[in-house]
Order: sequence, then structure tokens, then C-alpha cells
Amino acid sequence: MARISSSTAEVATATVTDTTNKSYTGPLAVVTLLFFMWGFITCMNDILIPKLQQVFTLQNWQAMLIQTAFFGAYFIVSLLYFVFSVTKGDPILKIGYKNGIIAGLIVTALGCLLFLPAAEAHSYGLFLAALFVLASGITVLQITANPYVSILGPPESSSSRMNMTQALNSFGTTIAPIIGGYLIFDQVSNDAANADSVKAPYLGLAITLVVIAVIIKLARLPRLTGDSNTVVAGSGALRHRHLVLGIICIFMYVGGEVAVGSMLINYLKLPQIAGLDESEAKHFLSFYWGGAMVGRFFGAVALAQFRNNSLKYVIMAAIAAVTFGTVYALYDLDQALIILGLIAVNFAVLLLGRFIPNRTVGLYASAVIVLLLIGTFAEGSMAMWAVIAIGLFNSIMFPTIFDLAIKGLGVHTSQGSSLLVMAIVGGAIVPPLQGALADVTGDVQLSFIVPLLCYLYIVFYGFSGYRIRGGAGKLVG
Repeated sequence: MARISSSTAEVATATVTDTTNKSYTGPLAVVTLLFFMWGFITCMNDILIPKLQQVFTLQNWQAMLIQTAFFGAYFIVSLLYFVFSVTKGDPILKIGYKNGIIAGLIVTALGCLLFLPAAEAHSYGLFLAALFVLASGITVLQITANPYVSILGPPESSSSRMNMTQALNSFGTTIAPIIGGYLIFDQVSNDAANADSVKAPYLGLAITLVVIAVIIKLARLPRLTGDSNTVVAGSGALRHRHLVLGIICIFMYVGGEVAVGSMLINYLKLPQIAGLDESEAKHFLSFYWGGAMVGRFFGAVALAQFRNNSLKYVIMAAIAAVTFGTVYALYDLDQALIILGLIAVNFAVLLLGRFIPNRTVGLYASAVIVLLLIGTFAEGSMAMWAVIAIGLFNSIMFPTIFDLAIKGLGVHTSQGSSLLVMAIVGGAIVPPLQGALADVTGDVQLSFIVPLLCYLYIVFYGFSGYRIRGGAGKLVG
């Protein structure tokens, strides 16, 4: 029996019982599609916010309820799953991971289809309900797909597989602003009075999700079986101080990251920043999420164990070169050089952190604070690129904070994991707070003080709060 450790609402004991095919490349490729899809769908929210703000003439805090509905589903569904698991046993192990993935895909597709009647009825409330259903399905996918990937192959390479799938997730968030922005703002007549332009993209997503569900149903994926009675009752996990502080840290991180991304298009529309319209701004939103993808590749290499650190530098140089070439090919030399310069700064901070996880988190959060201060009080291209660069430094935070928070939990690891997933609700709460500050002050720039406070807490956790008290492990950094 192999212990599964993952960023899901449940950690259970499971084994691969179908060993007729010892190569898991095919199944892994199929399941990896899920990570790309939910990354794409999640980032589509950043396109929906300015669109529905036009359609329904919403204030900033009202528009941010899109993120509240989406990330609120993460909290509620994870909480229900946690309670059910503690009292009745792990439901996913009862129905099987394959069926759990299919169920998550169908629920997500249903949420996408609800966008059609929401547009027809011209109802913002129905849009929010559709987002809640959609995100409920993605939460089920998070619970099932992460542990499934972790055991599709040798245990010693599980972290490599997870990094690969998370990179595909980031790729989805990178291209969503370009494709979604084109379909919603450019392809259909941009009438501010209706939301018809959202129909085709979400209908296409629903069809794609159903097709993936059929592929997974027909695919010969390895069966996972295990003992569903591995959940420890009670609240023992909450006795670990570093976990409790880690739960708050995940809340702050997701809230800060989502708030910046959600406000970015409106920020770039400001005349003192860039004066862009939505169609132009979506490309820079793609840079923000693309930075997270590049930074994740950087972090995965930097924090991995290599016998020769020189190989790390070669790989990271190759990543930087590919990024430079891609931006140059798609845009222009000036933007490619700016991106390369930001990558160099990111690399310098990595070196300063000496590739130690908690130090890197603390330093990355410190860098984000500096960037937010520039974005809040400066103007023009310097302010614009400072906020866009935040994506690069967001990259490693979630998985690294998660890993630090569950260290030393032993039998309480599953409870700790579910509580950390619930903390994703920060993405539902912090963005409306930023929107409310923008409404009250009439200053979108000043509203970035809200995510700045979130990153201040992350600095504390990276340098101090992560420490395990009570002799549960050796401290580093």
C-alpha cells in the first residue's frame, strides 16, 4: 500500500491494481488534459469580470463576486467532502478515481452550459450560479486527479509528474486571456448591453469537457483501490501551529494572486498606466499568468535535487531563451527584452534564496511587495510591468507553502490537506475587498494595497511561520 500525499481535500491509501500495462505515459497524458482545462477555465474569470461589468453596469465589488462564486465553491465542496470523509469514509475510494474524474468533468460541463440561459435571461445572479456549479466540478477534479497523477508511475518521480501537470495548468491560464478575450471582446459585436459573446466560448468548453469525459471512460486507465477508512476523526491536525499558520498563508496567497489578476485589465485601462482597452489589455493579462508558468518551471528546477548545480543553470537558461524567443515571435523585441530582464531579476532572487524552499517563499513575497508598491504609486510603463511581473514571483508559492504546511503531520496529513484546500476560499474573499476599496476611494491603483497586505503575511510565513514546533522535524533556512 502506498501513501498518497497531494494538495487535495483527501489523502488516502491506494494502490494500482491494474498492472497489465506498466507504462503510464498514455494514461498520464489523458489525465494531464484536466489540469490544462481547469487552468484555462479558471483564468477565463478575468475576462468575464470586465465583460459582465459592462453588461450589468456593476461596481467593482459587485464584479468581483464572480471570484466569490467561483472560489466559494472550492470551500463549500471541500468542506462537505472533508466532513463526509471523516464520518463515512472516503467517497472517491468508494466509487473509484476514474469515475470521480468523470463526475467532476460532467458537473463542470453542466456549469459551462448554464452560461447560455444566464445570457438569455440577462441575469447576473444566474451567471454567478453557473460559476458556482462549474467550480464545484473543478473541485471534484482537484480531489481526484491530483492523487491519481501522484501514483501513475514510480513513487520517486511523483513530484516530477505533479510539476509537469501543474505546468500544463499554468499553460491553460496563459492562453485563456488571449483566446477567451478574442472570443468575448473581438469575435462578436461588443454590445455592452448583452452577454451573447460568452455563449460560444462556454458552449465550446462544455463540449470539450464531455469529449474528455468520454475519452477517459473509454481509456484503459489503471484501477486504484484502497482502504477508505484511513481518515482520522477529530481535529488533531489543528494542534500543529505551522499548519494553522499555513492555512492562513494559503488563504492570503490565493486571495492576493486572484485579486491582482482580476483587477489587472481595469488597471491597464487607467490613462496614467497604459490607457488600453480590454482587447489590448488581455495580452498583458496573458503575460501575468504566463509569468507564473515560466516561474513554475524555474522553481521546479531550482528546488529539485541535482548532483551538479551547473545543470540547473543550463536548464534555466534554456527556459529563459525559449521564453524570450516566444515573446519575440508573438509580439516584438522590446517586450521580449523586458520579459528577459524580469526573468533575470527572478533568477537573482532565486540565488539569494539559496534554493531553500521557505527562504525562497519569503523572498518572492518580499519581491511582490516591492512590485505592488511600484504599481500603486508609480505611473506609466514602469507601474504596468511591475504589476505584470508579480506573476513570475507567484509561481512557486502555492505548492511550496502547501508542502511546508503539511510537513510533520503524520496521520493528520489528510485533515491538514483538506483544510489547506478549503483555504483557497481566499480567492473568493480578497478580490471583492480590493474592489470595494477601489469603489470607496475611486482609485484603482490604491486598491492594490489589499493584496499587498496578503503578501506581507506570506513574508512572515516564509521566514518564521513555517517552523515546526515540538520536534517534528529539522528546520532549515
